[in-house]
Amino acid sequence: MMYSSPLFLVSLLPLLALSAPQGSILPALSDLSTASPGPSTISATVTASSVPTVTSTLGSSTDTATLSGSAIAPADTSIANNPAIIEQLVLAAKAVDRFDIIPLDTSFKFDFDNPPEDTKSEGKGGRTVRADRKSFPPLIGTGASMALGFLGPCGFNTPHTHPRSSEINLVVQGSLETEFTLENGARTVRNTLATHQMTVFPQGALHTEFNPNCDDAIFVAGFASEDPGVQQVAQSYFGLGQDVVEAATGNDFTFEGKDVAEFRRLIPDNVALGVESCLKKCGIS
Repeated sequence: MMYSSPLFLVSLLPLLALSAPQGSILPALSDLSTASPGPSTISATVTASSVPTVTSTLGSSTDTATLSGSAIAPADTSIANNPAIIEQLVLAAKAVDRFDIIPLDTSFKFDFDNPPEDTKSEGKGGRTVRADRKSFPPLIGTGASMALGFLGPCGFNTPHTHPRSSEINLVVQGSLETEFTLENGARTVRNTLATHQMTVFPQGALHTEFNPNCDDAIFVAGFASEDPGVQQVAQSYFGLGQDVVEAATGNDFTFEGKDVAEFRRLIPDNVALGVESCLKKCGIS
């Protein structure tokens, strides 16, 4: 690597001091700070053995990281779903006081592959994992939260709403078909999202995501609330009284010979499998 500016090399002195043997390259480089201006060319070689190792203590564990790899400490989940900790964080007089309540650095890390208990919604078609103020208390005071959706072949995140936040939805693997409608009288917005494409679902909008392929899909959902909430439409609607459901449908409700009480038991857990054409294409029964 060739550089013609002695000032550039002088700026590298602190970094080179970490790896150079004492009395080797440093005196020669320090001379450049007093040398008269003029063209200068210096060639330098950095070997793998000279790359510095940085060791830092994080909470109760030690991480050793180098430029070639790292040992990564697991996320601490001891404060997840902890009412006492959550109350202290909510009542903290200042934002900086929350750092005394959460002393471990690894408590500020959330692992979607190994999440705390009571964070998943799982069905035959996949799962969603949410990081909100309850499952990830460091979010308290940030006004934000996140969820990841892991949809298997033909996986269907059934129609739902978020009563307290809009959602931005980014596909990071595979593709998704999405739909939403904001309110009565609004048109239904439909899109197919490829990897690294995003859409938005306004706050309270009825929306859904569907994986139309025979390979897995993954999406990231970001929310402008620590507690966006979620309400699955079918489960909520058919959870109402039978007389209410029948009145809303205009007659005695039956579906394939099933009345309301029987039909409730047929509603699949989210994430579900659908639609029929995709199931046939992928050989899923």
